[in-house]
Amino acid sequence: MKRIAIQGIKGCFHEQAARLFYEDNGHIVPEIVECATFEGLYRSMDSGAADAAVMAIENTVSGGLLPNFELLRKYDRKIKGEVFLRIQQNLMALPGQRIEDIKEVRTHYMAINQTREFFKDYPWIRLVESEDTAKSAADVAEQGLVGVGAVASELAAELYGLEVLAGSIETYKQNFTRFLVFDDAFEVDRQRINKASMCFTLPHTPGSLAHVLTILSFYDMNLTRIQSLPIPGQEWQYFFYVDIKFEDYLRYEQALAAVRPLMEDLDILGEYIAAI
Repeated sequence: MKRIAIQGIKGCFHEQAARLFYEDNGHIVPEIVECATFEGLYRSMDSGAADAAVMAIENTVSGGLLPNFELLRKYDRKIKGEVFLRIQQNLMALPGQRIEDIKEVRTHYMAINQTREFFKDYPWIRLVESEDTAKSAADVAEQGLVGVGAVASELAAELYGLEVLAGSIETYKQNFTRFLVFDDAFEVDRQRINKASMCFTLPHTPGSLAHVLTILSFYDMNLTRIQSLPIPGQEWQYFFYVDIKFEDYLRYEQALAAVRPLMEDLDILGEYIAAI
């Protein structure tokens, strides 16, 4: 059984993403290795405590997790896949209670932001920020907190024996998080590779980025994301993180050969099968 490192505790959305990826690829439910931080994912793999990791990289509502882009460059772990997970927030509590009985709800600050509209109809409920959605559910269950609810995933409710009082209470229903999968032992079918992630820098000259993007377009590369982050200690210089999709791997290799002379410090972060 694979040991998969996640940021958070069992029942969180990272575990849902890990289950979704590995079950869809014919593996049994993986063993979860809980990590307090995103950098802890890499440390768990480096120490041998975990065989692989799943890490959130962007969300359709809140955008990219910028510190995680830096981790992609810092650690030499190749992306082997991706997962898009719809984020459904659920209000849960100890069994036998009603929403009217709940005076306090604990959850992560992002979940509070995503569900604030729902709680406007329940002004007596105080929203309390916690470090993790699933941990909020675990605390309610383990401490037997009557009158206290949590906002978390359905998986958390199932694992910790809580009752869902209201499901899918997030304001924006088209709320998806994209997760990346790091697993050195995972074999990607090279015949099906149609997406790549890379990081590079460019000379500080006019039009350098536009030139690169024009060439990628010429070779039919579909740019699905571009993220820039400043290079510490170098004024107005940036790392560019780019995701591209393609239909022809040979055409992709030709595009790389064409743009490589224009780039500096090109790092292919991973070649894998697009989830959508």
